[in-house]
Amino acid sequence: MPLDCGATVVKYVLCLFNFALFWAGAAVLGVGIWLAADQNSFLTLIKFTQAENVQNLVQPAVITQSAYLLIAAGAFIFIVSFLGYCGAVKESRVLLGLYGAFVLVIVALEITAGSLAATYQQEAEKEIKSYMMTALKEYYSTQQEADALTTSWNLMQGQLSCCGVNNFTDFVGTPWMKNKTAGHLLPVSCCKLRGKLIDFQPEDPRCMTSPTDDNSYRMKGCYSRIIEYFHSHMEIVIGVGVGLGVTQILGIVFAFCLCQAIDNDFIK
Repeated sequence: MPLDCGATVVKYVLCLFNFALFWAGAAVLGVGIWLAADQNSFLTLIKFTQAENVQNLVQPAVITQSAYLLIAAGAFIFIVSFLGYCGAVKESRVLLGLYGAFVLVIVALEITAGSLAATYQQEAEKEIKSYMMTALKEYYSTQQEADALTTSWNLMQGQLSCCGVNNFTDFVGTPWMKNKTAGHLLPVSCCKLRGKLIDFQPEDPRCMTSPTDDNSYRMKGCYSRIIEYFHSHMEIVIGVGVGLGVTQILGIVFAFCLCQAIDNDFIK
């Protein structure tokens, strides 16, 4: 027997939503595999499109690490959306149950992480700050030897107008200190920049060797700037969180409701 009207609507909503996610995941997975398998063609494409400023961000290590992240994210989205789409189209209780269980686990992890962060706020802040410091000390290097983490730090410092975790002295003991140009006291991304962010062109060429509060952000730590950024955009953060949560919960409810409808129809 065919499904009733409500179950049919739920079925097609799940189909459409997961169909879009399926192709989005496939696209992300495909780009990740392409970058991992053939970096040269990507670099050639960048040169062909004359996007010279992007070349600051496409060191081989950055491309490799970004490729692995894209593959992991794309594969996860691809698998979960495949279960939801095929489960709805084929009216398979097994696939729908797996889809609902996957999303339920994700929501549970999100709620657990949020609850722990709220309950142990001070400890969470210390851990985040400690992680940022460890990442900076162990992996931050020069632009010529940049990996994904170094590139992320540079973009964050340029975008948030900050320097280091607490201030520019945090770069002491980093790989950057060992490989930097002689006389430089801080990275160019800590300077006040002109033009496009990814060009990393300082307003004052003396900034790296003679940093001051006027030509750099040497005493403005990125940790405090991140906290300020989230506080100033709290409405957007809450809106995105609520929207994501509602979407996930609706996905769980729809999946299990459709399972129940299929089961009842089978019994009839």
